[in-house]
Amino acid sequence: MLADLSPLIAATTQWLIRSYPACGGALADALGEVQARQAVTVAAWLRYPTPTDVALVSMAGPGGSAGLDWITGADAAVPDDTDGAWRTWVDEVVASWAACLLTDPDLARRAVVATAEVAHATAVPAEFRRLVSPDPYDREAAALLRHPDLVAPVAALHGPALRDRLDPGRALAA
Repeated sequence: MLADLSPLIAATTQWLIRSYPACGGALADALGEVQARQAVTVAAWLRYPTPTDVALVSMAGPGGSAGLDWITGADAAVPDDTDGAWRTWVDEVVASWAACLLTDPDLARRAVVATAEVAHATAVPAEFRRLVSPDPYDREAAALLRHPDLVAPVAALHGPALRDRLDPGRALAA
């Protein structure tokens, strides 16, 4: 089952790290990518929690990066032929949810706890330490990726849906 989400997770992670690159060399690039991949994995597992959900997104496709590129201004740069194929597997909702998780530690912890309820959690052991407990090197490497103001346009797209997913009774209690 996890293999079916792999293209979506890889493409969405790639979009995040290209849009909000690490600064500081190869180690910073690796640390930033790990954090982005962990956030995207948690977001994808929450967005597509059942085998049926995974099958549907595998058949229909996640939608691509065009909307995200427009929001971040990356649509002005025309990608070459070798750059375009992976962009079709970017999931806008998953990218938005991942941005929320990277900028809100409490939300990230609640999301990781919530993944215990989805089928993916039993398929493969997962550890999300760099997402929920980043050390100073992690924070420095992903400074752009974790900056709330910089990722706000992406996080705002579907952030309310993530909060509703993690706390469905919150809206009723207000």
